[in-house]
Amino acid sequence: MAEPNPIFDLIFRLSTDGMLVIDSNGRCGTPNPAAAALLQITPADVAGKDPSEAFPKNPNLVRLLRIGGPAIIDIPLPRDRTAQGIGRDLIGGSGRLALLSDVTEQRQLESRRAALVKAIAHDLRNPINAISGYADLVTKFGELNERQQRFLSRILQTSNKLLGLTGELVNLAWVEAGMPLQYVPFDLAALIRQVVKAKSTEALQKKIKIIISAQHSVPTIMGDPERIKKSIAHLVDNAIQYSHPESNIMIHAWQHGQEVSCSVADRGIGIAASEIDMIWDRLWRSSDERVLNTPGGGIGLTYTKTIIERHGGRIWVESKLEEGTTFTFMLPLTQIDDHR
Repeated sequence: MAEPNPIFDLIFRLSTDGMLVIDSNGRCGTPNPAAAALLQITPADVAGKDPSEAFPKNPNLVRLLRIGGPAIIDIPLPRDRTAQGIGRDLIGGSGRLALLSDVTEQRQLESRRAALVKAIAHDLRNPINAISGYADLVTKFGELNERQQRFLSRILQTSNKLLGLTGELVNLAWVEAGMPLQYVPFDLAALIRQVVKAKSTEALQKKIKIIISAQHSVPTIMGDPERIKKSIAHLVDNAIQYSHPESNIMIHAWQHGQEVSCSVADRGIGIAASEIDMIWDRLWRSSDERVLNTPGGGIGLTYTKTIIERHGGRIWVESKLEEGTTFTFMLPLTQIDDHR
């Protein structure tokens, strides 16, 4: 019989996350105190039982505890609370470990944020639509010269931009205010492929080819996959918008020591050296006419930098005017050790 690991035993007893262990026979071990509190159970009542016997009214938890079960699944808790369950089979078929994190408050925050975005967008929609409507009416009361047409077009572009910008501003404000992030295992290369697939139509319209080069077996890392995915999407959006038609965008992902990095490189219009330090400021737009004529609110890079830094990483940019731009971000590696 293996000697008990004192470090694991300490973590098991003191962790604020619930921990449940399943042995090689598929039977429940003694849950840690946090799991007992979350599930409102007596540890002795479940130890040695099959999960379906121990938790007959919680099918999601039974699925999570089965060897070969789902990696991530929501688990209902007593008193209308919710835990995020993460399950992992142990090496050599020796059992399974499941972690339960109470995410009730986080989900409620997300719900309130979504409601706030919706409310603000609704409150702004009417006056902004009124601006657009009056601008459209101007063209019906006489001919406009070329300069007037240009100004009118700018009014319409700005009003449309405001509609899209509202939700992004609220989202950024919540992130900067410290909204909790999820910390779950995710595959960075898989997120990159998902973003590229979602942006394929936009790239095709400009005949741009997006090439992914991911180091073999980029390790699974811990973080908030939805936030990181959105950050990558902002970088890819920028690359598509400011690339020349029929050019290539290169996305690399690799591990170096205890870091995992990703770069998004284009051969587009580039960024002037005098403006490099300002691109991270919210709502800032370059004075370059080509940038001003491109849709955008100056929020994407601010959001991306905030998310990367909240994960303990960093992001930087290298660019030459008329030659292209490369954004690179690094995330610290918290690799899951499969060789216990």
